[in-house]
Amino acid sequence: MNALNPIEWLAVAVEQSAGLRLSWSDLSSEIDRKVDSIPSQLNGYGYDPWGYDPESFKRYLFPLALLYRYYFRCKTKGLEKIPEGRVMLIGNHAGQVAFDGLMVTTALVLEGQPPRLVRGMGEYWLGSLPWLNVLMDRVGSVVGTQQSCADMLRQGECVMAFPEGVRGMNKVYADAYKLMRFGNGFMRLALETGAPVVPVSIVGSEEQQPGIANLKGIGTLLGMPSLPLTLTFPWLGPLGLWPLPVRYYMEFGDPMYFQGDAGEDDEAIEAKVEEVKAALRAQLQRGREDRRSIFF
Repeated sequence: MNALNPIEWLAVAVEQSAGLRLSWSDLSSEIDRKVDSIPSQLNGYGYDPWGYDPESFKRYLFPLALLYRYYFRCKTKGLEKIPEGRVMLIGNHAGQVAFDGLMVTTALVLEGQPPRLVRGMGEYWLGSLPWLNVLMDRVGSVVGTQQSCADMLRQGECVMAFPEGVRGMNKVYADAYKLMRFGNGFMRLALETGAPVVPVSIVGSEEQQPGIANLKGIGTLLGMPSLPLTLTFPWLGPLGLWPLPVRYYMEFGDPMYFQGDAGEDDEAIEAKVEEVKAALRAQLQRGREDRRSIFF
């Protein structure tokens, strides 16, 4: 193929730029339409029982949609496997900052048929941060207490949790794609509420901000659950937390249904948790085999 001359190259660049501006303009309308189609139980002030506000969510979702489509260029499959009604999305966690959860949330709105609101379960310490704690409520997430999670599931909500917690999110790159210890709480909630579990594998987040160390002791003194060190953080300040433009590959697996008593002993619960971890491992392996490279 012949190389483009400078005039042809400029014409192509202008055409692509115009198309991108148009798609960004259309994206806002698309988000409005899809968020409006999500059923909500709003009170007279425009909030649902947990503080969710659709108008705030639309503004919050726009930059996430840009990241989803143009920065991480997410490839998502298996969304049709998510059952209607109450369900728990259980994923692997990585990347120092929870862009993985944000991309799962965005996927279910932009590509879900029909669109769904994901109720993210945040770490306890997030609820202590001014401004951020209110934002979590307005966009449909809450601090991940057992009671709030159970209430949402009983109301037929789609709840997302990362049982590795900060153990997974802030691990060093030497442990990439190794699932850390899972908490048992999500399984007890699934048994208590009868909610199916859908494993969600996320390939790409491990490489978005590779960790080289984790100064947990200093993090504790600062009131944080951990203090990860990466190639760019804290050396570049807050900018050092910005992720690399890796490509995300997300797979939603077959729903898993569990029987038993939520009050069973830990050994019985852990056996069920291991089934979910095994499904996640298999999906992660497929995702890593399918991608051509970290960035493409």
